[in-house]
Amino acid sequence: MADFKLGGVHHVAYRCKDAKETVEFYRDALGMDFQLAIAEDHVPSTGAYDPYMHIFLEAGNGNVLAFFELPEQPDMDRDRNTPQWVQHIAFRVGSLDELMAAKTHLEGMGLDVLGPTHHGIFKSIYFFDPNGHRIELAADIGTPEQMKQLRDVAMPMIEEWSTTKKAPRHAAWLHEKIAEES
Repeated sequence: MADFKLGGVHHVAYRCKDAKETVEFYRDALGMDFQLAIAEDHVPSTGAYDPYMHIFLEAGNGNVLAFFELPEQPDMDRDRNTPQWVQHIAFRVGSLDELMAAKTHLEGMGLDVLGPTHHGIFKSIYFFDPNGHRIELAADIGTPEQMKQLRDVAMPMIEEWSTTKKAPRHAAWLHEKIAEES
């Protein structure tokens, strides 16, 4: 066991194509505040020459999403061996009404928005930022009892998955709930 305790996520960093465009998108699309920018010609941790602009955006509750623009690196791309739906940045909204208001707002900006998608304990919408990062907005709908049930089967599920690589049925009730509500 570790001799320290994490205090949350300080920030999560991704690459962007254009720092200014990225700041404007997250400000206008999601209402995120642009917190700060750091620019250097040399990477502090390695000393390597690699000019960059590092931007930080407030996502609420002290959560920070950061990006690097790297003008002297090859054009950014995605992991072609991973489906587009896998890697994404998910943000919480306070209610289903807020989720639908966000969908309307984003579509009004000309964005293609998928959803809402029902996940049993939350509903989500999905869209892409100008860098090709998939963004999810999620509204929690799960009850404390449902969350406890899922926590209680988490370890047995991972153990079964580790052995079989087949979807365990410990939480099949979640998918049945979705089918009933659809």
